[in-house]
Amino acid sequence: MRGMVRNKRSFWYALYQGVADVTDNSGYLTGEKTVTYTTPVEAEANISAATGMAFTDVFGTEADYDKVIVTFDMDCPIDEHSVLYVDVTPAQGVAPDYIVKRVSKSLNSISIAIAKVR
Repeated sequence: MRGMVRNKRSFWYALYQGVADVTDNSGYLTGEKTVTYTTPVEAEANISAATGMAFTDVFGTEADYDKVIVTFDMDCPIDEHSVLYVDVTPAQGVAPDYIVKRVSKSLNSISIAIAKVR
């Protein structure tokens, strides 16, 4: 029953790559920096319904999150710096709609607390 296929939903994640310098249209540095992410990758996992003020011991008392993703793929690369496309698809010009708040790994599963980008 663990990780039933019918409970899985598709979502996309992009991993943090680093910070890059911003250039203008002429190719000159502007002095600004921008965060870069990898190309979004599609994945499937169990995504909980929206949670209100629910806090669980899995993430401690400080985590303020909206949903929880549970996966049994222990090689899942999602970390606290990743961004997610849960309710939208990563089309041209669409920003990610969730950020990762906390990742909790156990022996057989990974729980990922995510929060809506406001």
